[in-house]
Parts: sequence; C-alpha cells; structure tokens
Amino acid sequence: MVQKVYPDAAAALDGLLRDGMTVAAGGFGLCGIPETLIDALVASGVGGMTAVSNNAGVDDFGLGKLLRTRQIRKMVSSYVGENKEFERQYLSGELEIEFSPQGTLAERMRAGGAGIPGFYTRTGVGTLIAEGKETRDFDGETYVLERGIVADLAIVKAWKGDPYGNLVFRKSARNFNPMAATCGRVTVAEVEHLVGPGELEPDQIHTPGVFVQRLILATANEKRIEQRTIRQEAA
Repeated sequence: MVQKVYPDAAAALDGLLRDGMTVAAGGFGLCGIPETLIDALVASGVGGMTAVSNNAGVDDFGLGKLLRTRQIRKMVSSYVGENKEFERQYLSGELEIEFSPQGTLAERMRAGGAGIPGFYTRTGVGTLIAEGKETRDFDGETYVLERGIVADLAIVKAWKGDPYGNLVFRKSARNFNPMAATCGRVTVAEVEHLVGPGELEPDQIHTPGVFVQRLILATANEKRIEQRTIRQEAA
C-alpha cells in the first residue's frame, strides 16, 4: 500500500504548492471546512490562488484567513455574504469573483472529477450567470453550458477516514466535500477520527480512497456558528 497518512498538514502539502494554483476546498458554510489544511496554506505563504469553494468563510476563519493575508486572487463561490474582508477586497478591485449557483458549482466539481469537460443546465439562463456562455435549446428549453472544474489541489475534511484514504462525511459536511475530493489532481484530506483498516463499513464510505492521495488527523475542529441569533427571555 502507498503510505497516505502524513504526520501533519505541512508535511501533507509539501511539494504540492505553487503560486497561482487552483485550490478546491470542501465545506458548507463553516461546516466541514478543512481548517487544519487552511492554516497550513496560510503558513506556507503561497499566493495568487484561485479558490473554489461554496463560500468564502467569515472574517478571520476558514478561507477568510487566506483572504486576510491576500493569498487568494480569485474566488469561485456560491455565497460570500458573511465576509466583510471579502466585500472590501471585491469592491476595491483587489479580488476577482466568479459566482456559481450552489447546485451548478457542486456539479462542476463532480463533472471535473468524472472527466466531463462541460454540461448544460437551465440554472442561470437569462441572468448575469449566463453572460458570455454558450446556450443551446433542448426540447423547447434553453440551457447554458457550464465547464467542469479540475483543481490543482483539493482539500477536504471528513468525519472519519482510514489509512487507505476512504472517507465518511457527517451531515451537512457531505454537501460539497465528496465532489471537491474528486476534482483535485491531488487531494489531501483531514479527518476528525482516523480509524484502522477494515473499521469503516464499506457501504457507508462516501469517498473511496482512490480519490485521496494524502491524509492527516485534523488538529483544528472548532464547531463555529456562522451567524448566531439569540433572543431575550421574557422577564
């Protein structure tokens, strides 16, 4: 067996990073984001990245850390509404953004991982999303061509993993992580629980180890709430 388990995030990313690379990051909001690997990217100093992720994190957390240090040049995202630094950089022209509807973005990752260069979808037809893109009519409906995404590096976070790289995600963390894991030329996963060979039930595995080249035990597992809303109890 190829040795996939690395001692820490820096070791797992060694030899994979370069300026200007495209990085796909799993996670849904702040759920299931690869915090340990993001911290290692910050420490590496790699710059000019294109980051592909459902969202841009929040100020000083998640991908927001890489925005704060100006290491991201372009974001390909669905939702960016919780990040003031993102807003500031975008409005000042420091950051490029490519918006992609959530379902379309998930399918673009899945398509890239499956070797599909493009697909047609009705989502975004007649909106700014479709500007400059090819359209075709099928059965009387107009569809827009979207390109599959293949990233230089994918970083994902799983609930459980084994030494072979098989991964199990938990709840909302499954929304984007499995697709991100397939679309990287190299995929590095961090897991909350690293179990032994044969401990994962085969029918419960969400991402087979064939898609994962390197694996670490996560050291950052903060369960942060993206937007906390509270109410005063009646007197």
